Amino acid sequence: MTETLFLTSDEVAGLAEPAEYVDAVRDGYRQVGEGAPAEPRTKLVNRDPAGMLTTYAAILPETGAMGGYMYAAGFGEQDVWFITPLFDADSGEPLALIDGASMNPFKTGAAGAVGVDTLARDDATEVAVIGAGAQARGQLRATATVRDFEAVRVYSPTPESRETFAAEMTETVSIPVEAVDSSTAALAGADVVITATNASDPVIDDADVEPGTHITAMGQYTPGKNELPPETVARATYVPDLRDRVMQDAGSFLAAIDAGLIDEADPEAHVHAELGEIIVGSAPGRTDPEAVTVFDSGGTGIETVAAAHLLYERAVDRGRGETISLSPGSEALTGR
Repeated sequence: MTETLFLTSDEVAGLAEPAEYVDAVRDGYRQVGEGAPAEPRTKLVNRDPAGMLTTYAAILPETGAMGGYMYAAGFGEQDVWFITPLFDADSGEPLALIDGASMNPFKTGAAGAVGVDTLARDDATEVAVIGAGAQARGQLRATATVRDFEAVRVYSPTPESRETFAAEMTETVSIPVEAVDSSTAALAGADVVITATNASDPVIDDADVEPGTHITAMGQYTPGKNELPPETVARATYVPDLRDRVMQDAGSFLAAIDAGLIDEADPEAHVHAELGEIIVGSAPGRTDPEAVTVFDSGGTGIETVAAAHLLYERAVDRGRGETISLSPGSEALTGR
């Protein structure tokens, strides 16, 4: 038997600040850039009732943890449920089982912020946010920790959503956040663009993306989900979280191939590098102040394990959670 910590979503809420998530996730990507293993998502689709079961995993040996996400979406309840198993990377013993709902926007936002910190211009001062949900909030809260931004503009097609976002986030990030009535207005003069939607079609126009802009897109994690115009992806310095997922589920990249804008015979030649490679210096980041850069943040076990271990350690220090007993395989199989 081993004692494993069980943490509810409420118990992990508030255990870490956005900047701490960013530091942990950056270090996770550094480890993967130096050779630690991580795999893209696997997805099993159920037809009736319609739904999917998704997993992804990573081992972060220096952090001392491994695990990932398993989540179910759709099905009869038409909702999503996140579970994070976390294991010790030395012994293999389970450390924690975490309800991953409340950490999701923070760990995903941290990955986006690392992309901004790695690829955006040092003098970036204005942000455009497309989307006004929980993921957009997580992205902005994390991204606001890596640059001294002076202004944010948010667009959502629902006026009430964007107005509420602007009011809440102005107070949260201490930066003026203005709700605007179009993506064009949001992108005007923006140095950094964040797209955080569930759209199946582009949510911005390529003509609105000015030279020198960095884009972090996190809503293109399956074929058919393509927040970005194919023309933007084709002309950008394109950096995914994991190279191995590009041809599998990077929706906007696949759309650019379908449009004939990326060479179908050698599409991976358009991949500049994956994020960890830039962090460790094996590939350059931004080399031209006029370049358009794209960080395609489709979701990996890297940020999940990094964030989960941070929360696990904080919970242990603060006495949160309950322990559950798990049996090792030898005991379960032999009865000893």
